[in-house]
Amino acid sequence: MSLSVKEILNIGKRQLEERQIGDAAIDCKLLYCYLMKITSAQLILEYQKILPDSLCDEYFTLLDLRSSGKPLQYITGTQDFMGLEFNVNESVLIPRQDTETLVEDAMGVISDGTLRGEAFLPKRKKDWEVLDLCCGSGAIGLSLAKLCKGTKVTCSDISKDALAVAKENAGKLGVKVTFQEGNLLLPFKGRFKNKRFDMIISNPPYIKTSVIPTLQREVRDHEPMMALDGGAGGLDFYGRIIADAADCLKKDGVLMFEIGHDQREAVCSLIEQTEQFACVTCLQDLAGRDRIVTAVLKGKK
Repeated sequence: MSLSVKEILNIGKRQLEERQIGDAAIDCKLLYCYLMKITSAQLILEYQKILPDSLCDEYFTLLDLRSSGKPLQYITGTQDFMGLEFNVNESVLIPRQDTETLVEDAMGVISDGTLRGEAFLPKRKKDWEVLDLCCGSGAIGLSLAKLCKGTKVTCSDISKDALAVAKENAGKLGVKVTFQEGNLLLPFKGRFKNKRFDMIISNPPYIKTSVIPTLQREVRDHEPMMALDGGAGGLDFYGRIIADAADCLKKDGVLMFEIGHDQREAVCSLIEQTEQFACVTCLQDLAGRDRIVTAVLKGKK
């Protein structure tokens, strides 16, 4: 039996609500827009349209996927970030708005050496080489390459599948970056000489292992565990990156992290304990939660 678009959306909304999908009213519409290849603005013109059985079946298939807890972004294969569209699949984390804060802060440092309008670097740098460590989809590094003209970016990840997604996104966005597969900073450390960057920026795994089972099913059951699990204290990756960061940064090099909302003291302490960094700073996201930690390498490297 054929249904109108309005009817099918109402069915979709009820089904998603019954399965406790948080954004049921929005997601039922976005699934339809994805199926029909239309924008949200065009949807209102579709409400009285009668759908043939074949399209109804396709919609209900998509609806069942979302009802099972599969994130909308993994169904549609895309996520907007920094005004850009990124391809995503279950090999990479879905880029989130919190991480846009990290990118925006990095852009300020790169463009004029300031951090949220305050002086941050002792001297403004003209040319920047940036390493996006644990890059996943490439959302951080590729956004910087696209929005900060002239910035040289390297995207690195231990996951070959994640790098494949990042390479797709680089082509999609029309940016040229370098890709490196490997375990954190090890690929950039040589016996006689290390590769050095002006900025190392990272959103590493930082969720405590014990917390993983309590996450929303969309995250727990679908997003890549290796990109979530930060070890017993959630700090494993910060410790390993910080231990090697000074050797892979140029003079006045900048280290920038996204952190969990309760990790400010721990991450800042790890950086300060090296006695190699100055200007250790924690910044908040739009919700007022601690989200960004950044520091500048001391001395001449």
